[in-house]
Amino acid sequence: MTLLQIASLLIVLAGAFGAFNYLFLKLPPSIGILIVAFQASLAVMGVDYALPEWGMADKVRGIVEEIEFSSSLLEGMLGLLLFAGALHVKMSDFRREWALVALMATVGVGLSTAVIGVGFSWLTGMPLIVALVFGALASPTDPVAVLGVLRSANLKKSMETKIAGESLFNDGVAYVVFLVLVGMAFPSGGEAHASGLVSALKLFGQEAIGGAVLGGVLGWLTFRVMRLIDDYSLEVLITLGLAFGGYELAVYLHMSAPIMAVVAGLFIGDVGMKHGMSKETRKYVNAFWKLIDEILNAVLFLMIGFEVFAVAFNADAITAGVGAIGLSLVGRLVAVVVPILMLKPFRGFSRGVIPIMTWGGLKGGISVALALSLPASEWKPLILAATYILVMFSIIVQGLTVGPLATRVGREPELV
Repeated sequence: MTLLQIASLLIVLAGAFGAFNYLFLKLPPSIGILIVAFQASLAVMGVDYALPEWGMADKVRGIVEEIEFSSSLLEGMLGLLLFAGALHVKMSDFRREWALVALMATVGVGLSTAVIGVGFSWLTGMPLIVALVFGALASPTDPVAVLGVLRSANLKKSMETKIAGESLFNDGVAYVVFLVLVGMAFPSGGEAHASGLVSALKLFGQEAIGGAVLGGVLGWLTFRVMRLIDDYSLEVLITLGLAFGGYELAVYLHMSAPIMAVVAGLFIGDVGMKHGMSKETRKYVNAFWKLIDEILNAVLFLMIGFEVFAVAFNADAITAGVGAIGLSLVGRLVAVVVPILMLKPFRGFSRGVIPIMTWGGLKGGISVALALSLPASEWKPLILAATYILVMFSIIVQGLTVGPLATRVGREPELV
């Protein structure tokens, strides 16, 4: 299939499944499309089991493999999704909560990676360094899943911003941690272990700090250009160029493209919107990126539902997946509680913050994409299966219950 044919198929299916969900299931759009796609996948497998001579599963599996979920997300859709998500999160919320966001995106990610990795190594018997790779890909709260679900969770806007904002940054940091650990777990070129730590620290600095600096610089340059222009169609095009071009430039320079997209999106969404755009341009830029966000979210959740064809399930994989769910929740709890305890002497926190931020930390397509991108090894099928089970549980179960949980533990809790 050509790229255009694949894109057409995804758009048609996303529209059809979205309409089915709207008319019959009436679930939040992203979750509804995911569930319909997953049910369609199971139906195809059922037909294939009953009528193997048709070869339906093999045909669908071939199409799914052609889509190349990992590269499609990490090298294509992710930049637009992160930029769109950051564009609609206001800097004023980050300024009030910068300490908590920073601690959860750094200390929290590190603790979560360690907790999940150690537990997964004990559960499956895989080497600790490989299990830590799984811990890194299972730690980020996917901003795409979070933003897609929180819109329908009926949380207060300020609480939604805190969870979504933290997910935007811990996603980028966890991606860098994942790259570092993959380099250590699957070394190539016979590099000496003695230089592993130094190389890891250098890579982390180059990726994380470099990505943030690049995002700020590109955002500022784009803002300066947009101040000279008053043409909404051209300014929308410029923001699209920033998202696409900046992401690819970061990849080329070996800097964190996700962090670049987040920082650039935050800059344009705050400074650019206030001082570089007319009222009419702001309206069109917001509408354009909201539409891009909604369309790509629908396509992404559709793709997650169909990725079941790329996963090999067996008893060990299912056991590991169920265990990964528990480990992920424990890791997320630690990642939330420790930063809050560190800040508690300096500020207060209202009731409900810990359970909401723990349960609302959804895993999503980024975790699946990272698992698919792993080098071939004896442990990759197990990691992929456990990751898929974890992500499906997180999006469907946690995504559908985070709103009711907010009501039960304290309506729309606030960070004081």
